[in-house]
Amino acid sequence: MKFRRQKIEDVQINLTPLIDVVFLLLIFFMVSTTFKQSTELTIDLPSASSDAPSLNAQDPIEITITSDGQYVINGQTLVNEQVSTLVQGIKETANEKTDDMPLVITADAQAPYELVLRVYDAASQLGIYKIAHTAEREEQ
Repeated sequence: MKFRRQKIEDVQINLTPLIDVVFLLLIFFMVSTTFKQSTELTIDLPSASSDAPSLNAQDPIEITITSDGQYVINGQTLVNEQVSTLVQGIKETANEKTDDMPLVITADAQAPYELVLRVYDAASQLGIYKIAHTAEREEQ
């Protein structure tokens, strides 16, 4: 008995829909990407293992303490490290409304702890009690 061979058709895959989907995904990720907020100061943050609740304020006062002991309030460097200068800088940044203003402290891991305590002292003199610290997550 002689069987006929079936003719095998050439299989082709249409790549046009695949390319369309890839381009749509590319556009989606480009539009929805958030960029990391960075500053020109290089700060080596200490690490922490747990997450802290974030402050739900519109404009917190951000105090950065560099490794060489300088204070930077919302991008403006203070002339010295005294508590009185720090109090005056916070007052000017908050426009004299410090009663419900949150304070975010970003201190370098190599900065002396005394500088952080000066920020606490200045905050207590102004009646600021909403204070948060920034840290990096520990690598496991």
